[in-house]
Amino acid sequence: MGVSELPDPISRFVEVVNQGNTESFLNFFPSDGIVDDWGRRFVGHNAIRDWSNREFIGAKGHITVTGIEKTKNGISVTADWVSNYFTGPSRFTFILKGKKIQELRITGE
Repeated sequence: MGVSELPDPISRFVEVVNQGNTESFLNFFPSDGIVDDWGRRFVGHNAIRDWSNREFIGAKGHITVTGIEKTKNGISVTADWVSNYFTGPSRFTFILKGKKIQELRITGE
């Protein structure tokens, strides 16, 4: 299972996260985009940036995709997540709005 099997924009999202590119990461979300990390919600670019700087890209996060599932509103990706903040199997559920990620939900697998 690899990034090349993911639909756009999810494949590019994984690549950008693994490259540690915060600005490109934020560009995947509209101005009112949401990250829900285990029930903690971060709305808008400033909140998402602050969260990511601590716990996601800033924690040297890396996604290794292990599974892909289409959902009613988007794509669900199971992955091995490794970072300085948390390491373990995770599920990334993407709710898309056009080519943007309206909401990213992160939970355990």
